[in-house]
Amino acid sequence: MATRRCLLRLLTRRLVPHGPQPLPTVPIAAQTLTSLSQPLAPRAAAAASLRLLPSRSHFATRAPSGSEDEDDDDEEADDEAHYEDDEEGSGGEWGEGDDETPAAKPPSGKTEEEKLAEASEIGYKVVGPLGADEKPFKPYEPVFAVVQIGSHQFKVSNGDSIFTERLKFCDVNDKLILNRVLMLGSQAETVIGRPTLTDATVHAVVEEHALDAKVIIFKKKRRKNYRRTKGHRQELTKLRITNIEGIDKSFLQQEGIDKSESAAVAA
Repeated sequence: MATRRCLLRLLTRRLVPHGPQPLPTVPIAAQTLTSLSQPLAPRAAAAASLRLLPSRSHFATRAPSGSEDEDDDDEEADDEAHYEDDEEGSGGEWGEGDDETPAAKPPSGKTEEEKLAEASEIGYKVVGPLGADEKPFKPYEPVFAVVQIGSHQFKVSNGDSIFTERLKFCDVNDKLILNRVLMLGSQAETVIGRPTLTDATVHAVVEEHALDAKVIIFKKKRRKNYRRTKGHRQELTKLRITNIEGIDKSFLQQEGIDKSESAAVAA
């Protein structure tokens, strides 16, 4: 019933004719002053207070299309900063600040038996330091051998020098025996091991421990701001082959006799 009465009152108010009423002539400045002096309506004040409250909703904004160039610039700047740090750590430009000879390594703390076993697995044996009056180098002989040191194989002859990975438990001017010989050959015969020759040995002397040329490792993941630049210098050991044993060298004596006879005949 109350609702019907309210509806009827509203209808009667709308149906009553209203005559034209003249508007009062008030200047615009006075209107603005009066509007400012009046207090805000309760609904308007509530709406203003709601607008001033901090919003509790969080929105994820996307970067504009032009931000890709900025990301690329940031990546380049990070890469340059990281590259400068690498240069400072390495001591200047590539290969300039690095020492050619690596620093002496601390003692490994292993027993002599463990050292011998590890060296034999690699394929060598340390005999001892070279004497002051000892002369291990001999003239060239036409004999070759194929030896294995670690995972690498080398074809060597008397007087050759080879570079291998850093050998442990040996210093400069130490005498070595390379006991993992795969093949021996000369002008007279060729002997092939199955897989190695037990009676064949190759003697060598450690000349120096050095570092190989620097290799640059660069990694990048695009659109991930990931760039890494690193350098590596492999440690090497230089060996000088002094003698090859385990093959018949009688043909060398015969060649010497033939050369002396031919020289005598020519004279």
